[in-house]
Amino acid sequence: MDTGAGVASGAGADPERGDRPYDVVLFGATGFVGGLTAEYLAEHAPAGCRWALAGRSLGRLEALRDRLASDRPHLTDLPLVVADSADPASLRELAGSARVVATTVGPYVWYGEELVAACAEAGTDYLDLTGEAEFVDLVYVRHDARARETGARIVHACGFDSIPHDLGAHFTVGQLPDGVPLRVDGFVRAGAAFSGGTFASALTALGRGREVLRAARERRLHEPRLVG
Repeated sequence: MDTGAGVASGAGADPERGDRPYDVVLFGATGFVGGLTAEYLAEHAPAGCRWALAGRSLGRLEALRDRLASDRPHLTDLPLVVADSADPASLRELAGSARVVATTVGPYVWYGEELVAACAEAGTDYLDLTGEAEFVDLVYVRHDARARETGARIVHACGFDSIPHDLGAHFTVGQLPDGVPLRVDGFVRAGAAFSGGTFASALTALGRGREVLRAARERRLHEPRLVG
């Protein structure tokens, strides 16, 4: 259910998906990490970016929007989209309305796949925060082929798993001389506590050792072999 602009179907969208009402939709916006992400978008989304908040509770979405708009009057009418990870039809509608869907709803192995499937089918770019190896491998096996067909880009680990690790290494290498062998050793110091979602994901992964290994083996069977 959309409470802002009308929702366009993913079918028939042009290759640039410019006919969709939203550039970015944040799913799971009312959770802990979702709220932080919403705050960042409220402060840094470029002028003209059409973005919306999404989640399963309209009341909580309205409360979040009110908080964001308290010192940003231009967000008073920020669109809200009601969708539930347990309702595949609502996820298909969500995916069809956006060029990019960013989700913070985890543990992803329990709550994430239907949204990936919807985005892969609609040709919608998908971003998440997961560090769950099983989920990443299963998504590749089950949805990579369709995403390639529709042009959807499925991008995982857009949080602590890539910042500071991947992006930190990329930045460091960019400051060093070209054309010489490099090795980068990284060290991370953290003083924060786990969020509830991260803790739940970690417990899920620890309890699914066999499933994690099975998903990794299945992915290796599906990945193209390099011939050199």
